[in-house]
Amino acid sequence: MANTKSALKRVRQNEKRNRINTALKSRVKSLRKRSIEAAERGEKEASQKAYSQFSSAVDKCAKKKIIHSNKAANLKSKTAKAIVAATA
Repeated sequence: MANTKSALKRVRQNEKRNRINTALKSRVKSLRKRSIEAAERGEKEASQKAYSQFSSAVDKCAKKKIIHSNKAANLKSKTAKAIVAATA
């Protein structure tokens, strides 16, 4: 366990950041799933709206360095491909 006041503060900060980062990653995953599922059901507008929200969330995570920028691009590309495949 941490022995100094500064180390205790770092532990608190790390726990807080971990909760925030985990929530943002979870949001990205659920938005991705929602956009693909909407495309599979044939709801084109809902799928586009969900993809837009997903894309925005991924970009925000990449900007905050929660996920790597290349991973963000990869996720957006794969999701777009999956949506096109599901609608075709």
